[in-house]
Parts: sequence; C-alpha cells; structure tokens
Amino acid sequence: METVQNYTIRPFQADDQAFLSTMLYQAIFVPEGSQPPPPNVVELPELSKYVCNFGHQPGDLAYIVVDNATQQLIGATWLRLFSGDHKGYGYVDDSTPELSIAIDPQHRGRGIGHALLTALLTAAQKSYRAVSLNVWVENPALRLYQRLGFETVTANGPEMTMIKRFSD
Repeated sequence: METVQNYTIRPFQADDQAFLSTMLYQAIFVPEGSQPPPPNVVELPELSKYVCNFGHQPGDLAYIVVDNATQQLIGATWLRLFSGDHKGYGYVDDSTPELSIAIDPQHRGRGIGHALLTALLTAAQKSYRAVSLNVWVENPALRLYQRLGFETVTANGPEMTMIKRFSD
C-alpha cells in the first residue's frame, strides 16, 4: 500500500467488485455539452467485459484509492487482457492488457490519477512488455497519459489508442 497526500492506494480486493463497476461508468468520457449515458450502459457486453468477474481472469490487475479521512473508495485503475475475437476499445494485441482508470469527479485534479497510474504501471511492468488504452482526444486525461509515456498507436475520429511500452 502507498499513501499519497490523504489517500491510500492499495491492491484490488474481491469485495471491490461493485466499486469497479461504478468506476467503469465514471471512466466513460462524456464530451462537453453531451448527455451522459444511463448508468446501466455498463451492463452492455462491450463494457461489462472490462470488469465482469474481475480478479478471476489471468492477468487481471487493479489498484483502488481510499480517502483516509472518510475511508471511501474514490478511484480505481485496472488492467485486463483481451483476445482478438473478444477485443476491447484499446486493443493492440493478445499479450498487451488494456488499462482503465476513473477517479470520483469530486476528487479529480489533485494528482491522485497520476499516483494511481504510477502504482499500476510499476506493477504491470513486472508482467507485461506494454499496456494500452483508448482515450478521446478531448479528454483532459490525455495529457496525463502523454506525461507518463503513452504514445498514439492509432487515431480514429475523436478517439485514439495509446500504448505505454516498458523498457527491458
């Protein structure tokens, strides 16, 4: 576990499953002026596969952020491997897991996402050569990904797939 400011970053636990689904909804980027989708959108197969039975597939890795003052869970980042016939939005290849991250809106802009991603990337480089993600060009998190060394692999309209390669 790592403590940053007034927050603790810890590994995912089995009883965090429902929270991970909540964070999946928070991870959906809603462009300025657009209506957010209904919360049950995370039940669609193309989204639910990011969190369904998390921790039970080989390669699943996640970290949770806890507010030390309230003990509330306020953010999560996670990796999951997908195969070509079951690929996700940020798919690169079968050996590169896709990264997802979300911070509760009330806690954004405080460096928590940077600390959370750093913890996950440090752990991920022990098992993977790279991680990938999908991001909208308008998403402010794009700058964070670039600062952490993610590079654009493909761009498709308002979205892009990025990859973070680890040194050998």
